[in-house]
Amino acid sequence: MKSRSLFAPVLALAAVLAAAPAFAQVKVGVVVSATGTTAFVGIPQKNEVTLLPRKIGDLGVEYVVYDDASDPTQSVQLVKKLLADDKIDALIGPSGSPNAMGVLQFMAEAKTPMLAPVGTSAVVLPMDDKKRWVFKTHPNDEVIADALIAAMTKRGVKTVGFIGYNDPYGENWYKTFAPLAQKAGIAVVANERYARNDTSVTGQVLKLIAAKPEAVLIAGVAAGAALPNVQLVDAGYKGAIYHTHGSASGAFAQIGGKKVEGALIVGPMLLVLNEIPDNVPVKKVAAEFVAGYEKQFNAQPPIFAAGVYDASLLLARGVPEAAKKGKPGTPEFRAALRDAIEATHGLVAAQGVISMTPQDHSGFDSSGQVLMTVRDGKFVLVKN
Repeated sequence: MKSRSLFAPVLALAAVLAAAPAFAQVKVGVVVSATGTTAFVGIPQKNEVTLLPRKIGDLGVEYVVYDDASDPTQSVQLVKKLLADDKIDALIGPSGSPNAMGVLQFMAEAKTPMLAPVGTSAVVLPMDDKKRWVFKTHPNDEVIADALIAAMTKRGVKTVGFIGYNDPYGENWYKTFAPLAQKAGIAVVANERYARNDTSVTGQVLKLIAAKPEAVLIAGVAAGAALPNVQLVDAGYKGAIYHTHGSASGAFAQIGGKKVEGALIVGPMLLVLNEIPDNVPVKKVAAEFVAGYEKQFNAQPPIFAAGVYDASLLLARGVPEAAKKGKPGTPEFRAALRDAIEATHGLVAAQGVISMTPQDHSGFDSSGQVLMTVRDGKFVLVKN
């Protein structure tokens, strides 16, 4: 293991994680938010990198890991360094949706594949010349939205209020959810936003309640998604509260406490594996992911780490194919790797089965997603 520094102490984390760097042939850059406001995402992602394979087929793999301190500007600086100095063959990261959006053009200009473990589908949709180099390693919003709308429809919901982050995550969620809800006969009667660093959403909550929705959908992440839920309960809201997969995190249940009990979340089955039948194909892969993380870190892995794990499965499928057309470190290898990842079909991953197309660079189906609720501080499967 060797370390690298960058510019100033504020970019504290810089390390190459490789079991045998002398033999490493494929270079994978990793940019995570291991410090700063998005550290709750970046830390488990950085942890998962230490568990990734150091060999794919006959090729060694070297991971060059940097911390962007949750700063989109630093994400850009680090990606530029990885491309120009480290000459990476692929990138995993950055952690945050705004950070990932900021580096798309540089990855496209370098014609280097990017595996983005982020929530927003805006990194891959709508598809264009820049985004064709990007692959999202969490299910697209539409997959989760379909499941949420099915749950609402089953429960007779006809009106819903929406509150989400005022960034690509929240904006894309509204753009995805609203037309699908309308098609299902559910009217969105309120549309509110809040910042990731807000400590109060009282004004937005009052507007939501005034619109009298039968349910509210919150598009936030982890502890940040707990804030509107808690304040809705405090304000006396009695309707059902739904959440995107961004809330499928222990931090959501821990920070929200009793006030998020009963919240309905569509998220990965890896949080409720003991309730999933053994004949579900995704369960085996999800269980392997969970077991490896728990053994190393003595903690259940958050959904954020699953995005890195599934990125590694895509690389494991794509690297041998790319090696047939070029050597690592060459433009031919990187282009072939992009093509190989895009050709992925039927890959069973921790969050579902992945089948990419030129138009769909997430490729996840719904098989890894379930409807959950919070009970006694834990996620439990909703069976009806």
